[in-house]
Amino acid sequence: MSPYFLLSILIGGAYGAAFHTWQGKSSKDIFYYSFAGIVGFSLGQVIASFLGWQIFLIGPLRIVEASLCCWLVLFIARWLRV
Repeated sequence: MSPYFLLSILIGGAYGAAFHTWQGKSSKDIFYYSFAGIVGFSLGQVIASFLGWQIFLIGPLRIVEASLCCWLVLFIARWLRV
């Protein structure tokens, strides 16, 4: 497994866990928000790669763009969950 792939899973999961501590209602929500965070971070990485955006990179990871998309997906997931 690539270290950058593992780092993106860890960052997305950490964002999901942080969002759960802020907005989570039950203990089952942590899995939902962690999955949404990983999907959102990956989606942001793909979109930023496709558009060629490079604000801040850690290797091939586009941290800023992927983080913004991750938080957007987490808010959408909360909105759909309610």
